Amino acid sequence: MKAKRQALIREIVESQNIQTQEELADALRVHGLNVTQATVSRDIKEMHLLKVLAEDGSYRYATMDKEEMGTSDRLIRMLADSVLELNSANNLIVIRTLSGSAHVAGEAVDSLRWPEVLGTIAGDNPILVIVRSNEEVETIIERFRSIIK
Repeated sequence: MKAKRQALIREIVESQNIQTQEELADALRVHGLNVTQATVSRDIKEMHLLKVLAEDGSYRYATMDKEEMGTSDRLIRMLADSVLELNSANNLIVIRTLSGSAHVAGEAVDSLRWPEVLGTIAGDNPILVIVRSNEEVETIIERFRSIIK
């Protein structure tokens, strides 16, 4: 059931402009699958779906190819293993990593392609993450915490 549902999710996000989890759940219901938002959320995470900029300026879900997914998984593990501390000021997040790890960890952050993140700058052990707005910083910090837990 899960494999069929995730195959259908992949088909839906590749063929439709799906912007929210609720839209995805609705699209699955149209295909006869009654799912909860929690199930859709888990599937999105397991499938490594990304939010990408659509042609109209909005953000929509998209898939990652297998090569990109494998590289991204390795980078995320390296990020999780190297983070020592997270701090923020206004729309900036500073991630302190093990010495010499910031460049790889910064690449991991970039590979996440979070639409709220404008970019990163890495030193030897700090990474500066520039977030679009002050209001989005706490959301990004919580995402980082869920990765490094």
